[in-house]
Amino acid sequence: MRRVQLCALLVLSLAVPGVAAAADSPTLSTTDRLSDRRYVASGPHAYVVGTEDGRFPAAGWHIRGEMGGFWTAPLKLLDGMWFAVDGAWLPKAESFTSGWGYVQMQIPVRAGLTVTRTDTAPDDRHGVLVRLRFSNTSGAAQSFSLAADAHSELLSAYPWGWTTPSAQASNLPDSAAYDSGTLLFSDQGAPPGGLPAHDWAAAVGSTETPTGHATGTDFRGPQDPPVICPMDGPAPYTCDDSAMGKGAGGQLTYDVTVPAGGTKDVWFGVAGSRTGTAAARSELDALLNDPAAELAAKVAARKALGDQTRLSLPGDPLLAQGIDWSKQNLADAVQEADGLQVRDVNEGKAFPAAAGTVSHVRFVGAGFPDYPWLFATDGEYTAFASVALGQFGPIEDHLRALRDVSVALNGTSGKVVHEVVTDGSVYFGGPGNSGNTDESAKFPSAVALVWRWTGDNAFLGDLYPFARQAMRHVVQDLDSDGDGWPEGPGNVERTGMGAEKLDNAVYAIRGLYDLADMAQARHDGATRGWALGRANALRDRFESAWWMPSVPGYADSLADPGNHQLYQRYWIGATPMEAELTDAAGHATPGLAQADHGNATLDVHERACYGTEFGFFHTAGPGCDGAPDSPSEERIFTLNSAIMAVGEGNYGRLGADQQQRFTTANRRLQLPTPDEQPGAMPEEAPSPFYGKNIDRALYDRSMVLQSWGAYGTAWPVVHQQLGVRPDLGAGRLEVVPQVPGADPIAGDDIRLGSGGSVDVRAAHAGATYTTTVFAHLPVKLRVGATLPAGASVAAVTLDGAPVTYAERVTNRGREVTVAAAPGASHTLVVTAG
Repeated sequence: MRRVQLCALLVLSLAVPGVAAAADSPTLSTTDRLSDRRYVASGPHAYVVGTEDGRFPAAGWHIRGEMGGFWTAPLKLLDGMWFAVDGAWLPKAESFTSGWGYVQMQIPVRAGLTVTRTDTAPDDRHGVLVRLRFSNTSGAAQSFSLAADAHSELLSAYPWGWTTPSAQASNLPDSAAYDSGTLLFSDQGAPPGGLPAHDWAAAVGSTETPTGHATGTDFRGPQDPPVICPMDGPAPYTCDDSAMGKGAGGQLTYDVTVPAGGTKDVWFGVAGSRTGTAAARSELDALLNDPAAELAAKVAARKALGDQTRLSLPGDPLLAQGIDWSKQNLADAVQEADGLQVRDVNEGKAFPAAAGTVSHVRFVGAGFPDYPWLFATDGEYTAFASVALGQFGPIEDHLRALRDVSVALNGTSGKVVHEVVTDGSVYFGGPGNSGNTDESAKFPSAVALVWRWTGDNAFLGDLYPFARQAMRHVVQDLDSDGDGWPEGPGNVERTGMGAEKLDNAVYAIRGLYDLADMAQARHDGATRGWALGRANALRDRFESAWWMPSVPGYADSLADPGNHQLYQRYWIGATPMEAELTDAAGHATPGLAQADHGNATLDVHERACYGTEFGFFHTAGPGCDGAPDSPSEERIFTLNSAIMAVGEGNYGRLGADQQQRFTTANRRLQLPTPDEQPGAMPEEAPSPFYGKNIDRALYDRSMVLQSWGAYGTAWPVVHQQLGVRPDLGAGRLEVVPQVPGADPIAGDDIRLGSGGSVDVRAAHAGATYTTTVFAHLPVKLRVGATLPAGASVAAVTLDGAPVTYAERVTNRGREVTVAAAPGASHTLVVTAG
């Protein structure tokens, strides 16, 4: 019943005053439990996190209670902003709307007067805009005093609450001042603990001229007096600030008149700088120079992203809608930072002098509010969604940033850092700890993936040397027993595993093949021979080393001595099916696991012990397989479900209880009944272990928006179902669809290379498989269809005429392809025997 009600609200949201006026973009709305739902409105240089009722309770856990509010990387600026009309604080919002590039809240004021609050973070500004659109439905003008409270907390994204030094020990008190219509907050000095001196500032102002002002220690609107959260230990369910808070406050007041039957916009801006109040003020002036134009430009840019990869999935229209919102999620996640002082803080145990400086980074942040940083694993998985949705630039820059920080800290070793805060602090993956083996193993594959979709040979030339060194690091430095299987931590990040992890082995094999492919393009014959030789040798030994027929499934790890197989039901058991290899001839080969073993493993992973309708467990429980009992962690990360969705697709398992189960699991967190923010895919799904985000304290939650889950929806549709398989570095494009059901599927303007695209339509009826392709770029094109592996081919026509064709049996099925010319529409019809 709630789903029906919400869908009705989604339809009506476009008619709410102020929603369509903000921009004519798609919207999603909710009225359910707004006080328990977080939101994020983000741009590359700034973002704001609050609750959907318009409040700013203490949120986040890296610095307990301080990860929400207004930020410009790497600085937090404000805890929040609050507004009052004639001395009465605006009540909580009655509805919340996500738009493309903005969010809105509908707030009642008094009889005949409502306000629509719009938050947006312009792409080229170090600040956030807040628009209050007052709507007067009465027959007379309404005049009132408008007050705006702001409470600062100038604070760096690192140190954190439990590190040495800690955020609490290093936090200096803020000061507040008023100057020429603007509140100016400042945090200056040299903190204890060896942190460098700083001059941080935030500026708050409006397009209107204030009639009054005040400064002090409070000014948290209706959240005064605040409930304070301790830095650790038991805490109230809802807090307004943290015990480490040393912010200042201020208020600006304005006289506002709204004409009868009309509207009045009042814009506010929050901006910041690491170089003092003058710079913050300059940022604010730029932000407020033409705020309406800033919002219009933001939404226009987001609509342009939305026009890429337009999908038609009549059998699963909600999945197509969810992927549309994932385009916005990925754009929301793009972050930039300057002047990173790169240092190895060694899991929070030290704060040494910087090993080097990286002047600028742009990257796809992992998640909000606690992970808006540069991660290797997150980016390497998110890359698949980024290329499928045509967002090439940010993921190219992400990989460059990983290279730059890794070289600054780890030199020429090839070791890829794990987690980089926007001030340059590397929490894990520096010289002081092992790092995660998989991140170095996956790096060459991420570079190869982006190169194949873009054909960007300059990008390949730039990243190839580091990708080569990363793979040599895995092979030469992380295999102490010389058996070929790399050692060290992987994605699971749990104790009790053997030294050699399944995911590290799978991604090392894939990475070696990808390195060999890139080496050929770079005319590096020695590296190609080395990588191919090792990849083939490990692939030949993979099944005998890792397969456990008694389960059936693949060992999660191998323990020494003797490479003893351990099966603990971790989600990485799906990676042998999820990984796609590129063989020596440049052919895409879906799945490392041999067909019978892959299918048997996927069968097991679909059982009740391994997940729910919300996805795939991190660690399954016993009772559904032949393995001994082991502890479970029935927690569902959207990445885990993405791995299963992709694994199912690589083996042609697209049914409702197979791939569709897992694409639906991730999509349902976005719409129509969202997990938290409408349209946003979170880090975790509801699960027996974790519960639901909206039932947990705001300082004890996973991310409201996490990038990696889009891998489990965008990639299965674009790459597997529509079959778009570019190899633009070699000037080739294959389109080999596999239709998941009785309904046709289509994708238009699937971006390829620099300015190119492809349109695809595919259908399957009985023994007839039809594919229509229009490639809008100069490539060697092959058009195809995927039949069941046991099917035979009776006839093949292209544009109505018989044609010579090729067949190849993969884990997906029997792929039938023909050559076709780009620049025109072609229809292939394959009839099975």
